[in-house]
Amino acid sequence: MKTLLFNLPLFADVTKIANDDYVGFTFFVGCMAMMAASAFFFLSMNDFDKKWKTSILVSGLITFIAAVHYWYMRDYWGSVGESPTFFRYVDWVLTVPLMCVEFYLILKVAGAKKSLMWKLIGLSVVMLVTGYLGEAVYRDQAWLWGLISGIAYFVIVYEIWLGSAKKLAVEAGGAILKAHKMLCWFVLVGWAIYPIGYMAGTPGWYDGIFDGLAMDVVYNIGDAINKIGFGLVVYSAAVAARAKA
Repeated sequence: MKTLLFNLPLFADVTKIANDDYVGFTFFVGCMAMMAASAFFFLSMNDFDKKWKTSILVSGLITFIAAVHYWYMRDYWGSVGESPTFFRYVDWVLTVPLMCVEFYLILKVAGAKKSLMWKLIGLSVVMLVTGYLGEAVYRDQAWLWGLISGIAYFVIVYEIWLGSAKKLAVEAGGAILKAHKMLCWFVLVGWAIYPIGYMAGTPGWYDGIFDGLAMDVVYNIGDAINKIGFGLVVYSAAVAARAKA
């Protein structure tokens, strides 16, 4: 048995990344970064009470799901040389709603209801499904589907910055308010990276603005910043709440 194991061609299917293949490089780095973040969040769970443990768990799930998809997307890019649009949107339709769940979890202590969570999840699904339709199915109407996706995004922004989510955060104050505000900035600024990637990879009135910009590089950088950053904000809030207790 040992002889058979040692003779297996473990690296036979590994595709070499060219020195100038920045897309492949960011897929690889993104995969490793997401794996490391997942390990950190999962191993940190027992350091906190039940209220924060669930939030840390969700942070770990977000980066773990992303790491698995990045593993497949890296191999897909290396083998086919095309943008792994389908895998990316499968990743997003799982992880982005979980990022919305984080808002509900940290605001639950202030009386947040599940209706807020489902509202944010529903808007995120609309944003992602319409984005996929524009990027992969109806590319000739990409600008229209991108507009619908953008409207859903701005409704999310309004809800967390000015709507009921903001009111709950203000009522909670302290570490909750600080964490909420940081997550809001991630949504406003960090998520704004994705429309740039969308316009770089689809036809529309914006043709020529983003010529030469690699869509996947933009998406990969955005994913790393937002998914890991979201988790770190939640982790920092949990540490601050533990220290105050």
